Amino acid sequence: MLTVLIADDEPHVVDLVRVTLEDDRVRVVAAGDAAAALALAGACGPDVILLDVGLPDRSGVDVCAELRRDPRFAAVKIVMLTAAAQEADIARGLAAGANHYLTKPFSPVRLLALVETLVGRAAVWLPE
Repeated sequence: MLTVLIADDEPHVVDLVRVTLEDDRVRVVAAGDAAAALALAGACGPDVILLDVGLPDRSGVDVCAELRRDPRFAAVKIVMLTAAAQEADIARGLAAGANHYLTKPFSPVRLLALVETLVGRAAVWLPE
């Protein structure tokens, strides 16, 4: 089963990600702040992590950098999913180790296609 961790303090964003990605072959787990995201990442071993830059307790960019320093998350795909859309914001996210940067508001279809591309498992969402 593919596991996607979303770290975002906006419930409607979490709900949209869950509705877009989750089914019987994809599990979405959510954290509302950086501390919970780091703890949950260690506990669930996600395949993909979606990080908001504006988490209430710490920047998602800092969380990304911390995850990248941990060998357990070397192969995990990290996407900054945020409203911070300036070129400098994007550069900081990618420099911290994010694989991709997707700005809000985002298209659910684009998110699905991005996750499919990142994990190389488009068949996850295809009928069996």
